[in-house]
Amino acid sequence: MSSQVRLRLLPSSRCLFDDPVQVEVAGLRSRQAVTVRARSTDERGMIFSSSATYRADGNGEINLDRDPSLSGSYVGVEPMGLLWSMRADTLHKRFQKTKSLNPHAVKFSVHEEGGEGRVLADATNERLLLGDGVSRIPVKEGNIRGVLFTPPGKGPFPAVLDLYTFGGGLSEKRASLLANKGFVVLTVALYGHEDMPKHIKEIHLDYFEESIQFLKKQDKVGGKGLGIISLSKSGDLALSAASYLPGVEATVWINGNCSNTIFPLYYKKSLIHPALLFDTGRIIPTESGASIGKYAMNNPLAEENKATLIPIEKAKGRFLFLTSENDLNWDSKTCMDIMVEKLKHHGKDNFESVCYPGAGHYLEPPYGPYCPSSFHGLWGQRIQWGGEPKSHAAAEVLMWKKIQEFFRDNLSCDKQIN
Repeated sequence: MSSQVRLRLLPSSRCLFDDPVQVEVAGLRSRQAVTVRARSTDERGMIFSSSATYRADGNGEINLDRDPSLSGSYVGVEPMGLLWSMRADTLHKRFQKTKSLNPHAVKFSVHEEGGEGRVLADATNERLLLGDGVSRIPVKEGNIRGVLFTPPGKGPFPAVLDLYTFGGGLSEKRASLLANKGFVVLTVALYGHEDMPKHIKEIHLDYFEESIQFLKKQDKVGGKGLGIISLSKSGDLALSAASYLPGVEATVWINGNCSNTIFPLYYKKSLIHPALLFDTGRIIPTESGASIGKYAMNNPLAEENKATLIPIEKAKGRFLFLTSENDLNWDSKTCMDIMVEKLKHHGKDNFESVCYPGAGHYLEPPYGPYCPSSFHGLWGQRIQWGGEPKSHAAAEVLMWKKIQEFFRDNLSCDKQIN
């Protein structure tokens, strides 16, 4: 390693997961070409890496905020390109970061031109999910299995119920990052977590009602209502909670469906929506080894499926619909269009809708590795998620800011009246 070459991470080598970091290299020869690499390991031990070739300026310096990558995992000026362009060493693997206690470590290194050349300098970026003073409390009360995150300070704070994904288990990443922004957040599992069933055949809205009531009772929670944030299958669960349960003031729906999907939905032991099902015969295989599931779901507007449509026109709160133009998991853009048209038809203006060009299905907090494909538990095979890495990464930055603004604008923080 060269004692003259220095790799700096600014403003600090430690930051929150969703914060940008500035990468600078100094001490190179004038106009020297080098390869800058990033490497990390996820919770399953899967290795992710990226690389880009840069040419130093006349002073022997490189600044990723200013200088273009000439080749590698991406090209052009992309300050955070080394993070979002990281790929697994094995095909069809998705980056897993579900636990909040341990930072995500990314090692940056500078190599002599050629990528595998001699290491000239390196530095490790610790990307934290829990900010200073944010509390993390596992929740096992009644039927609820989850984790509660609370910001430091007396509050009151707006509250959000996080329905991160639908694959069993529990993910803390998005909930903890929202708590860093000043929200009390409860993320819940639906099955496959601790003493919960490994598999389910139906879903009960009562579980979300219980979760909402628990969240509203927290000492630092202000306001009369709360928000819900969802993704994919949990999108229709969020719509149902907003439509049937009191106290939901703001709902974020990300690449979900307009109908109740996959499992029948019950409330107070009564069936309220049958499931919109899918036909695996409409899944399109590709040479990549990952199929396209976009057209597998049945048509929600067909007469035989209309009972699956969720009556969002009954909701009293506001909606933020976020969809990706290149979602290949299912046709979320059409579902969003159906919902917008339905609300307009009923004279409603309680919604915002945004479509992100070039983005794929898994819109998450920014600066994680883009995932083109991975195994889909419901489809039972490897599926393409869609999107183009650069556009998808840009969409995640915009989306994350939009979500925070939406919740701040629509969730009051006055002291709760008991």
